[in-house]
Amino acid sequence: MATERVKCCYSWLLLWLCIRASESRNTRRSLDDDLLQPYTQGHGPAHSHRHVRDCQALIYSNTTYESWPSLSRSRQPVVDANVFVTDVEKGTRWVLGHMTVVHDPLKTVSVLEPGGPGGCNMKHRVSVEDTAKAAGCLYAQNGGFFNTQSGRCLGNVVSSGRLVQDSGGLQNAQFGIRRDGTLVFGYLSQEDVLDESNPFVQLVSGVIWLLRNGTIYINESLQAECSETQETGSLKYFVDVVSARTAVGHDKEGRLILFQIDGQTNRRGMNLWQVAEFLKKNGVINAINLDGGGSSTYVVNGSLASYPSDHCTSDSRWRCSRDVATVLCVHQRLCQPTNCSEHGECVDGSCQCEEGWQGAACDTLVCQPPACGPHGFCTASGCICDAGWRGTNCSEACLPGFYGDGCTKTCSCFNNGSCDPVNGRCVCPPGFHGDTCEQACPLGFFGASCAQECQCDDLCSCDPQTGSCNTTLPVDTTYTLHRAGHCLAKQMLTSWRQEEESHREQPYLTEQSWLITTLVLSCLLLASLIVSCHQVCRRSVTSRFPERQDYSYVPLQDINGAPSCSAKTRKGSLGVEDSDSQDEIWSPSHSGRL
Repeated sequence: MATERVKCCYSWLLLWLCIRASESRNTRRSLDDDLLQPYTQGHGPAHSHRHVRDCQALIYSNTTYESWPSLSRSRQPVVDANVFVTDVEKGTRWVLGHMTVVHDPLKTVSVLEPGGPGGCNMKHRVSVEDTAKAAGCLYAQNGGFFNTQSGRCLGNVVSSGRLVQDSGGLQNAQFGIRRDGTLVFGYLSQEDVLDESNPFVQLVSGVIWLLRNGTIYINESLQAECSETQETGSLKYFVDVVSARTAVGHDKEGRLILFQIDGQTNRRGMNLWQVAEFLKKNGVINAINLDGGGSSTYVVNGSLASYPSDHCTSDSRWRCSRDVATVLCVHQRLCQPTNCSEHGECVDGSCQCEEGWQGAACDTLVCQPPACGPHGFCTASGCICDAGWRGTNCSEACLPGFYGDGCTKTCSCFNNGSCDPVNGRCVCPPGFHGDTCEQACPLGFFGASCAQECQCDDLCSCDPQTGSCNTTLPVDTTYTLHRAGHCLAKQMLTSWRQEEESHREQPYLTEQSWLITTLVLSCLLLASLIVSCHQVCRRSVTSRFPERQDYSYVPLQDINGAPSCSAKTRKGSLGVEDSDSQDEIWSPSHSGRL
């Protein structure tokens, strides 16, 4: 969407540059010397819409404008264009003009800004030829008034459904086309201009309501729009002076009438009374006057077809068309809106809607909200059902075992558990629990969600579904209970033993410590015994030979060297006493014996 807008902006910028370039090359510019402006100070009367309403005739009640349904015949040609020459003032003066009859105004008539969209905001003035050529107009004529000095568009402007300018309730004659094709002529309040219930798709401001319901309404308009005028004098003079004129109206069939005559202010042309009379004679019911004088221009296929009254700037001998503001354009049939609400294609002024859309503008869904009930909503492809619902009008819940959007997901609930059709959550029957109802209630509990506790004697188990105590448990449950009882008994026996051991008097030393201590003490006792025996033996030898107490035993072989064989033989044959005597060594106490 944003890309399309950027492209559109670039296209209009390029168009504007082309127009400006053509303007720079075009030396045939008008002098704006045939000015026909109704007000001297500003534009429009100072009084309010209420003043206009209160001053009008009682037959109109409080209605200050007239509405008329437009003709819509797609088989007829877009437009009938006629050129006429008529005499005024009893054949003393002849007038050349154009009358264009539009058969389908809603689809074939547009109010264009000067040079294209944005022209009024930029205060551009562009010739009718250039604006019409750029927009592809079959026929075109100038539209509303503008400030000749600044180029500002005056009055209300709505172009192809887009509000370009709001006059703030300025009470001048208006012409507009509403969205439903209604043609509107007359005086509008600001609320009427901004109404959104049936908004204007085209709207332009003029000065003087010429015909109202087939009656000339100029005198009443003078009262409603009275104010001082600009170059040509008072508003009354603006009405009475002959000049080139442009007007728009409709006939009783709802055909739009575009009117333009050539002239020059105060020399040739028509005054507004003559215009109103001519239009009335040709079957026009309601009509308003648009900008005239040198602004009055008529263009066919982008080429000038009228005789302008302004002189050219390059050479005053010639006449040049004036650069103006808004333009009334007659084109090939367009759809309203032109993009068919982005839900269709425009073909010869009719929207060919995409599937699922209907209406002249393809702006209405075929599926309307009540059709889908409270469990769905309408789209271009039909009803889109909420999760858990199905059917053409979303009135049927998902079949058992299915859930979710379109009821396409499969439930996974065991033990006859039901599935929530929206989110697929399992709803377990009494006696079961778990995400998929795969677990039976634990022993001692029963009912929905296993939330109730069994009330059986001795804390016995009950039926997990009904809570009945008179029940036979399944084999697997009985086996589980047996295993659980066995496990519980072992745990209890272990607990009792641990409790008994905790109450016994515990020794200070362990069995291993006692064993080590005993071995160490035994070794010490044995060593002590060996030492004692040795000492006893020594004492017994000393007591038998007291005279040897001062002698030490030293074997002779240790003194005399290696022992002789005879000595060894002798030692073996002698007794102890001989051996001892033989081995005695001298000591000082026995030196006298030796």
